[in-house]
Parts: sequence; C-alpha cells; structure tokens
Amino acid sequence: MNVFYDQLNRKVELEEIPKRIVSLVPSQTELLVDLGLEDNVVGVTKFCVHPEDLRKKKEVVGGTKQVDIDKVRRLAPDIILCNKEENTPKMVEELEELAPVHVSDVKSIDDAIELIREYGEVFGKREKAFEIAGKILDQRNDFRKFIMEKPVKRVAYFIWKRPMMVVGKDTFIDHLLKLNNFENIFFGEKSRYPEVEMKDVANKNPDLVFLSTEPFPFKEEDKEAFEKVVRRDGIHIVDGEYFSWYGSRLVAAFSYFRNLHDKIYSSSS
Repeated sequence: MNVFYDQLNRKVELEEIPKRIVSLVPSQTELLVDLGLEDNVVGVTKFCVHPEDLRKKKEVVGGTKQVDIDKVRRLAPDIILCNKEENTPKMVEELEELAPVHVSDVKSIDDAIELIREYGEVFGKREKAFEIAGKILDQRNDFRKFIMEKPVKRVAYFIWKRPMMVVGKDTFIDHLLKLNNFENIFFGEKSRYPEVEMKDVANKNPDLVFLSTEPFPFKEEDKEAFEKVVRRDGIHIVDGEYFSWYGSRLVAAFSYFRNLHDKIYSSSS
C-alpha cells in the first residue's frame, strides 16, 4: 500500500500505481498528458481543452462544478484528481465513494512544483515530473532577472463580465501578478473574486486593466467600456491560461509574460 498526502493534507492510499485516471481539472489534465499518461486518462471535463482533441478520445464526465457520478463510476477509475477551487467539497465527498481522490490546492509557483513532483511519484513518472518542474524553476529564475528593473504597475484583473468580477487576494493569479511587478488593486478585498462596479475601478486609479480570456472570454470589443477609467493603451486582453493554469503550461508562461511586458511598454511609449 502506497500512502500519499494531497495538498489539503488528506491521506490518499493506493494499492499500486493508478492505471485509470479521471481528471476534473483542465490544467492537471494537460499535465498528465505531458507526463506521458494520456493513455491512462479515461475521463475528463468539458473544459479540458488541451490537448485539443482529447475530449474526442476520452469520456467527458461533466464540468468542474458538476459531474455525472454514474459516468465516473462506469469508468472504474483507480484515482480521481480534483482541486480545492475548481471542484466542490460535496463532489469530492461523493467521488470518494468510487475511488481515492487527490485534491490539489495551488496558490503559488512553489505549490505548483510540489503538485507536479507529487504526480511524478503517484504515477511512476518521477523523472519526467522533475524535468518539467526544473524547467519551470529555471524559467522563473531567469524571469526574476528580467523583471527586476521593471516599474510596479497597478492592475485590475477581470475574470467575468456580468457581474463584473476581478481577482482578489489568496489566488494563484494574484501570485503571478506579483511576480510580474503588477500590484493588484483589489488585493485588499475580503473575497477572492470580488464583484465590482466601474466606479470601484475608477476610485482605485489603475495603470492597467487586464481582461482575461477565461473563464469569461473577453474580446477586443469589451475594451471600450473601460476607457472611462484607464487609457485605451492601458487595456489589454490577456491569456487567462498563462495566468491561472498551474501545471506544465507554466513552462511556456514566462515567455508569454515577457511578450506581455514588451507589448505594454511599446503601447504606452
């Protein structure tokens, strides 16, 4: 019997290396594929969009908040992968009746590295997992040198349109904003994803407004509404996957961040 502890410090007992995996978190699904475990993934969510054709080959068991328990049961998984933020406690409780459930809780790069390495141990892919983790750490170290001379910019990061919702404190996105020398103007809010009005944004006088491509898919035409609070060249559509996916996508995230900074400074010059 192998015993692991997930990121909520819950005991996960496995008789052997899991062969049949149900993943209910898109970024973790992508990580599994990059670890060489695509053949072992039997169930995914409708939001598991990377790789693009995966949902055509695997059983789609629902979304991250609602899952078809009967579908999961029929897949006879050896392990089910969840996340504290993406999946509900009730869902985790129901799924535990079917198979061991591992719950991640990622609020920083270090948490992401811990998760990647633990997956390496759980699924017998230690070498590949440590390779991916090493690349991310190397990229982060190089990026810290790049960002050192960049001035701090005050940012509002929007994730939803109606109602307008922004990123607050204690989130992975906020952690990555800080790493980019972006000061989250809504960090002081009690909610992790507070609802705001345009006057709240105006009162905080941001330098930049970021409109994320997920979970709400902001488009270029959405910029116009924010021109009352910040100059148009300070409003940017940003790739939400690079700011919120904490698996192997982080390998490419720092290159994206460099390009974003170049875009910001070129548009404001």
